Amino acid sequence: MDSNDHEQHWQRNLAVCVFGAFTTIVAMTLLLPFLPLYVQSLEVSDPAAIVQWSGVAFGATFLSAALTAPLWGRLGDRYGRKLMLIRASLGMAIAMSLIGLAETIWQLVLLRLLAGLLGGYASGATILVATQTPKARSGWALGVLSSGIMAGSLAGPLIGGALPPLVGIRATFFLAGAVIFLAFLATTFLLKEVPRPRPVTGGKGTVPAARVANLAPVLAMFGVACLVTFSNMSIEPIITVYLMQLGAANVTMAAGLVMSAAALGSILSASRLGRLADRVGHWKVVIACLVAAALLLIPQALVTQPWQLMVLRLLMGVALGGLLPCIASIIRHSVPEGVAGRMLGYSTSSQYAGQVLGPLAGGYLGGHVGMRVVFIVTCALMALGAVITALARPRPQVSEGHGDGEEHAAGHHHVK
Repeated sequence: MDSNDHEQHWQRNLAVCVFGAFTTIVAMTLLLPFLPLYVQSLEVSDPAAIVQWSGVAFGATFLSAALTAPLWGRLGDRYGRKLMLIRASLGMAIAMSLIGLAETIWQLVLLRLLAGLLGGYASGATILVATQTPKARSGWALGVLSSGIMAGSLAGPLIGGALPPLVGIRATFFLAGAVIFLAFLATTFLLKEVPRPRPVTGGKGTVPAARVANLAPVLAMFGVACLVTFSNMSIEPIITVYLMQLGAANVTMAAGLVMSAAALGSILSASRLGRLADRVGHWKVVIACLVAAALLLIPQALVTQPWQLMVLRLLMGVALGGLLPCIASIIRHSVPEGVAGRMLGYSTSSQYAGQVLGPLAGGYLGGHVGMRVVFIVTCALMALGAVITALARPRPQVSEGHGDGEEHAAGHHHVK
């Protein structure tokens, strides 16, 4: 009966987490299309200053989220993951509503920092799904969650483009806050966290990192997580200018489609690649996806038509879709239960670091060296990721008839 209970809970938990992650990611990316207009309405008039402040305000959320992810992961290990999701959804609902009340540019930046500080629903949901789902289904479940997160980042800018003309910019923030409040209610009343055995240690209440039998695979996955988001985001700042060079007729429309193509590819592939990884092994899928992404970047540097770039970005999204769910699965399988949240929190910080560094590096290289160079450098980084993963992959201990028996070599010895 107990296992039945568990069976029923993880699927409902997954549904709640997908809804919550989708709505919070929509809220975080919603303001992309109208952010410069909002900045302008806060008495910033110089065009260069508007662009600069827009970048600062957008990046602020990801910066504070990166710094606090390990802390929330650690607190989740100690007090339960559901509590962290309740905190994140309520915090984001309040922060989003307050952003709609900002009167000065400094208030906007500080409130965006606050949103990142209080938020972290998507990363918390990843930890809850990774630790509460039966191991044999974790790749698929994380893939479904990843599709929800990607769908949020795809829908956010589209909704942000459509709503302000209808209801106004400030009301758009209030609506976003209200929808996240629904996610808060769903998390509070529908999510059921199965209690985990408390780690038995020398009175400290946490498992020391030294208990992780082999840190190399985990550290490698942190590096690869950073590379994945870095590689994805390094192209974003140059897409519009690159399309102008390719002679696109409607540049903003084409840029939107090219940016959406990668997210759409990831939505289509994440759960399928997760299911494949559950069958053949997560390490194999990570290496294959990194190699495919590296190879797909070369023709992106050589395209002559905007539609060619769109098709290649779609295929690139398909390759990238399997990476983050598999990385989360590998980390979760490589560490003891008591530090899973903290380690997945570090992985989230690595991803956010890539999100902050990628656009900076891409913008600099594109502006100073040339657009096509960005694709070649990114290709080299993806290939480096594949090499790191292949070197860090633990050698199989004993043949256990499991796709990735080596993932379980890291010692899940629960104290009874």
